[in-house]
Amino acid sequence: MDQADTFQRISEALDWLAAHRDQQPGLSQIADATGMSRFHLQRTFQRWAGVSPKKFLQALTREAAISRLRRGESVLDAALGSGLSGPGRLHDLLVTTDALTPGEARRGGAGVTLRHGFGDCLFGHALIAWNERGISFLGFCNEVEPHAARAELQHRWPEARYVGDPSGARNWLDRIFATAPDTPLPLWLRGSPFQLQVWEALLAIPEDTSVSYGQIARALGKPGAARAVGNAVGDNPVAWVIPCHRVIRQMGELGGYHWGLATKSAMIGYEHARARVRLRP
Repeated sequence: MDQADTFQRISEALDWLAAHRDQQPGLSQIADATGMSRFHLQRTFQRWAGVSPKKFLQALTREAAISRLRRGESVLDAALGSGLSGPGRLHDLLVTTDALTPGEARRGGAGVTLRHGFGDCLFGHALIAWNERGISFLGFCNEVEPHAARAELQHRWPEARYVGDPSGARNWLDRIFATAPDTPLPLWLRGSPFQLQVWEALLAIPEDTSVSYGQIARALGKPGAARAVGNAVGDNPVAWVIPCHRVIRQMGELGGYHWGLATKSAMIGYEHARARVRLRP
């Protein structure tokens, strides 16, 4: 099995595990669903994710979710209390943000050229768009049709000029999902001041940590704005990079996710697995 085929099989396994997390299926069930032998599945999954499929599933239980929420409340309060300001701040040496000016936002992308393309990544098929100032869109097409993802991109930037660039898309996706990115990922974001504030808060959430909509609202000093926070989270234009998948409901349920709950579960499980590997002595 070549590398591309292995990647596809593991992507399918992630998607299937996320969709069936409540049943906590055994290795034989997972192998049958993905068309792999038990031995090959266990060995390949362990090499890719750093943990067994069973450990990956355990990361998606309600108990694990609530534990991440407990960590998230104190972490988010500390991060926002330390002085997160507006767009343009470097948060974690991995992401920089550059918001549009009000005039650029009003023009809906007029005069802007966005390069875009589809490519495969850890979480399946994805659509990405960017220009010389940074990434403006990233969406996933496992549970959303590619044409719907493209329509959303055009809705966000109705007056932009689009140039297809499949090779550039693959390069960006490789960089985004590199194990250890060595340079910041530039983002060029179009949103209201409140949306930008919420997206900035999302960038403060560490990997393998979860927060609720209410926690974000309180940390922003707007305790009654949980619904507005939820809307801003749902409008995140750059999934995964701005980690809206780390926002779940107060009782540990996953809540919604624009690109599908199986994709969200796969992201959470993958991050939890990576964190467990890093904690090993």
